[in-house]
Amino acid sequence: MPTETKSTFLEELRWRGFLEAVTSDDLDAYLLEAKRTMYVGFDPTADSLHLGSLIPVMALAHAQRHGHRPLVLVGGGTGLIGDPSGKSAERILLTREKTEENAEAIRLQLGKFFDLSSDDKALLLNNADWLVPLNLLDFLRDYGKHFSVNEMIKRDSVRTRLEERDHGISFTEFSYMLLQAYDFLHLCQHHDCAIQMGGSDQWGNILSGKELIRRVLGKRGDGITFPLLTTSTGKKFGKTEEGAVWLDAKRTSPYQMYQYWLQTADADVIRYLKLFTFLEQGRIEALAEAVTTSPEKREGQRVLAAECTGVVHGAETVRAVEAATRILFTASYEVPTAETVSMLAGEVPVTEMSAAELQVGISLVDLLVRTKLAESKGAARKLIEGGGVNLNNERQNQAQKSINSEDLKWPGAMLLRSGKKNFHLVVVRNF
Repeated sequence: MPTETKSTFLEELRWRGFLEAVTSDDLDAYLLEAKRTMYVGFDPTADSLHLGSLIPVMALAHAQRHGHRPLVLVGGGTGLIGDPSGKSAERILLTREKTEENAEAIRLQLGKFFDLSSDDKALLLNNADWLVPLNLLDFLRDYGKHFSVNEMIKRDSVRTRLEERDHGISFTEFSYMLLQAYDFLHLCQHHDCAIQMGGSDQWGNILSGKELIRRVLGKRGDGITFPLLTTSTGKKFGKTEEGAVWLDAKRTSPYQMYQYWLQTADADVIRYLKLFTFLEQGRIEALAEAVTTSPEKREGQRVLAAECTGVVHGAETVRAVEAATRILFTASYEVPTAETVSMLAGEVPVTEMSAAELQVGISLVDLLVRTKLAESKGAARKLIEGGGVNLNNERQNQAQKSINSEDLKWPGAMLLRSGKKNFHLVVVRNF
């Protein structure tokens, strides 16, 4: 029988486009020898991760699916300092209270992606637990001596800042490299962690940790980096005109996230399906064929939007999002669930009305004026007579129509539309 020479985990990363660089040529063999623990760190610079954070999250999830142990590290300690990598100016330091608050929010988000039912399957740790109690003099004596300033200033994250006269780099941020290296050492020593993964901007930090492990423990440490992702047009991935697309539903609604994926360019959709979904190779290849032969159907984008939103927010939420999308974009006559109505209320203007008032009835003309879909009663009548008004996606053509409880076919709401895109949700409440 032939002996396997390729790690199925690394092969998965290679095919999906995760691999930028590895620190050892024999990493395949090393991963085949035994189950390995590998980690990625996430500093709590905000109270939510964003879509760019999904690349290392998905890579760690693939590690678990291939029999390795992911170690998810929330940087409650390093977050107090701030990583200078990829930054042209000094970060604004967060208070300890805010860092702890952010760290807890991110810990809850990360917990959704992994089987954390036992420590043998996965670990979720916070580096504040060992960094905050560190004694400065002991740290400098025991670990600082292993770092060469000459080498540190050659690192891209430091060198580019040293060349910036206006900003430079503070000793606080300069020390970040030491703390991240110490993290790797600590995790290797206490949790048998052998591999650190991260974006390509983390290459220098990973090498520092790998070398510290060799010097202090005499053990092997390895690194894997991922490419920094941009769109086919060169724009930063995960950004919109409104800013970052966040995993927190309060920052970016599931509907908005779904629409972001739905708008993916044909040139990017297959690459994103590989990176951000767990779909098998055959399914993705079939979608690639569909994108080539029938791009107008946008099947790849619809699958991408459903899969990616589902990974973050769950299948039930995706069903509500898809229903909201059909109602707003295909004029579907379907009766939505209460969850879909709630989702629509976050995406279109809302006017509240009492159930008692609806029982008495209100003219469609008056309702159009109240919701500001028409500037005046005259404009409202003209709009109705011209076929430009829809109630729950059904066209209304009688200007004298009265809206009452019989028109309340949705759970607690009615959707008015003037023209093609001017929506307004009328929410009926028992005041």
